[in-house]
Amino acid sequence: MIEVGAKAPEFTLPDHAGQEVSLSDFAGRRVLLAFYPLDFSPVCSDQLALYRGIQSELDEADVTLIGISVDSAFAHKAFRDQLGIETSLLADFEPKGAVADSYGAYLGQAGHSNRSLVLIDADGVVEWVHETATPLDIPGPDLILEAIQA
Repeated sequence: MIEVGAKAPEFTLPDHAGQEVSLSDFAGRRVLLAFYPLDFSPVCSDQLALYRGIQSELDEADVTLIGISVDSAFAHKAFRDQLGIETSLLADFEPKGAVADSYGAYLGQAGHSNRSLVLIDADGVVEWVHETATPLDIPGPDLILEAIQA
């Protein structure tokens, strides 16, 4: 995993609407990158639904949550619609997992990301990281709230 204190690697990826989104678009704001394995898996569905429950706290702390997986923008749109979430989902689709890999969250043998969280401060520096032991574990919302309030 990327180290706390490191400069967050810049990236540009398509979102669920096919629009290009870059990390630099959020300059001056805190960003929480939530790397997750795949859309439509039960654990990923549960994870993003749980995070919907802390959206007001994230807004209050001026933190933008962004989900990133190796799925396509088309899959992300359908996934968002199914879950009824407003979180931006970015497609780390081609080259597959390149952004996740730059953050140390890509599991090459599995072909997808681990479940990893990276909080980036307003200056683009990694403020906090969390990596689960296995992609089957969900980093809970309380963990995120503790990190953004620290």
